[in-house]
Amino acid sequence: MIFEPTSLDGSYVITPSPRGDNRGWFMRSFCKQEFETIGHTKEWVQMNHSFTATKGTIRGMHFQIKPYGEIKLVRCIAGAVFDVIIDLREESPSYLQWFGAELSAGNKKSLYIPEGFAHGFQTLTEDAELLYLHSAYYTPGYESGVLYNDPKINIQWPLPLTEISERDKSHTLL
Repeated sequence: MIFEPTSLDGSYVITPSPRGDNRGWFMRSFCKQEFETIGHTKEWVQMNHSFTATKGTIRGMHFQIKPYGEIKLVRCIAGAVFDVIIDLREESPSYLQWFGAELSAGNKKSLYIPEGFAHGFQTLTEDAELLYLHSAYYTPGYESGVLYNDPKINIQWPLPLTEISERDKSHTLL
């Protein structure tokens, strides 16, 4: 695996190293020893899977409040998405900056998202699916979000918005 630091402190785009032959391919998505090289030592305690049918849909920007903050590892396993993170750590040099990357079934890349970040995505294709690993359990009452079009952040979504949930439209401005 190749860990490429993003412009936001502590986050990484991870490119796997698939090995293939006439049968197909095999790759490692996670290796505890390799992730320790970027400082990841927490256990993954929950795995989620999302499906989004419509191209242009935005989901996000979600996070959990302390003490239930979480690290996420996100990978697209069907279709393609523009995956976005926002650094919400006040002490960070990249505070209130955002980063986006295309994750797709084709490029097999993952995004490592530290605790203290908001996360969301826009589907670039129909029928997009994501797998998420989480270092903390979902805790009702501790979830929050940043408005997807907050002018203070100014995320440059690649497509016109087609769908968004009422919950995601109701997040407040920073």
